[in-house]
Amino acid sequence: MSTAPTTSSGGCLCGAVTYAVTGPLRPVVCCHCEQCRKSSGHYVAASASKIDNLHISGEESLSWYRSSAKARRGFCSTCGSNLFWRPDHQRYISIMAGTLERPTGLATACHIYVDMASDYYSLADGLPQHGEDYPDALMGELE
Repeated sequence: MSTAPTTSSGGCLCGAVTYAVTGPLRPVVCCHCEQCRKSSGHYVAASASKIDNLHISGEESLSWYRSSAKARRGFCSTCGSNLFWRPDHQRYISIMAGTLERPTGLATACHIYVDMASDYYSLADGLPQHGEDYPDALMGELE
């Protein structure tokens, strides 16, 4: 990732929740875990940023759901768009890649939790596949 400051923006389907990211974004990681599949209707493709680099507008329409013992998921309470995954350690926040405005300048790095992938699709893009979480090296400048 580049160390040059960048600005990215995005938001939900209805526009009630928007955000800007000042700083680098992590490459996209595709998660095939059961929670991501159930919260999105398919697998999740997400980038991430440092918490302090994310600036949210419309927080009154942003709802948080505790989806596990270690994280919450943020979604628009108006249109239901899946926007964020926020681990309790609070160092970074995952941002659903499809909610970013184009061009993103991002590339997909890998697939995680592939052992939980559903049976109606295949992973044939040649990217690295991990049975569990992504390698720590992907967090790069975000840590």
